[in-house]
Amino acid sequence: MSLAPELRQKIESMIASDAVVLFMKGSRSFPQCGFSAAVVQILDSMVPNYTTVNVLADPAIRDGIKAFSDWPTIPQLYVKGEFVGGSDIVRQMHASGELAGKLGDLAAPAAPPSVTVTARAAEILRGALADAGPGEVIHLSVDARYEHGLDVGPREPGAATVESNGITVQVDAASARRAAGVVIDYVDGPSGAGFKIDNPNRPPAVRAIGPKELASLLAKGEVKELFDVRTPRERATATIAGSVLLDDEVAARIATLDKATPLAFFCHHGGRSQNAAEHFLQQGFRTVYNLAGGIDAWAVQVDPSLPRY
Repeated sequence: MSLAPELRQKIESMIASDAVVLFMKGSRSFPQCGFSAAVVQILDSMVPNYTTVNVLADPAIRDGIKAFSDWPTIPQLYVKGEFVGGSDIVRQMHASGELAGKLGDLAAPAAPPSVTVTARAAEILRGALADAGPGEVIHLSVDARYEHGLDVGPREPGAATVESNGITVQVDAASARRAAGVVIDYVDGPSGAGFKIDNPNRPPAVRAIGPKELASLLAKGEVKELFDVRTPRERATATIAGSVLLDDEVAARIATLDKATPLAFFCHHGGRSQNAAEHFLQQGFRTVYNLAGGIDAWAVQVDPSLPRY
């Protein structure tokens, strides 16, 4: 593939924009393939800041970077303007220590994060440690999707160590930057007591919303943009008053809205609308709802007059 001069210049500018640039599927917060996620996990453990380019957002960049690098797959990593390789090569270089050498002074160790363990959580964790082996501590992990892990195990060399309420917590290098400000609590819930981890770094997520709750927000005017992700034929069978069928023209209109505008999506059972909601969340909208159970649940809980299919 021959690159147009304008596209070549655009790619060169992207590569020159930062010392570490990763062309990937998705973003650092939301990798959209396992190979991209693997490289993000490695970079997160080594580099405080780096730039990612989501090739899914621009087909020209997706095809162009393959021709530019003469490399057939995504992701692709550039360090200081030099092409390093794809996922397998990055993992091999990380395992051998060669990647750390390539990054040089860019690979700064993460500072120990501020982690708070509440008094009640500390009491439960002390009980768990009492049943563990000598010298074992609490391990906190936060992956690229901000899923949290809380385990008991031996101290690990190189992990960041913090103390809170008499509890020693170790955080692995890949999690350290994502764990800053985390609060570990132990709370009562509808299905019993359990740990609750609040993380101020967690990016916005699609909010599942029940039919009655959505009906309330619509009635109060707190949600004014409701989109139907189904087919026109399904919509002719049953629909929710005030909703708009999501097509290319409507999607273009959504793109012009203020990113603070609450959006809500629904389909038959909630699967297709979840995908649509995640798409617009990635476009920068901060409050995005998906109707749990779709219009089928709405027909049961809000408007029994609607036909079910």
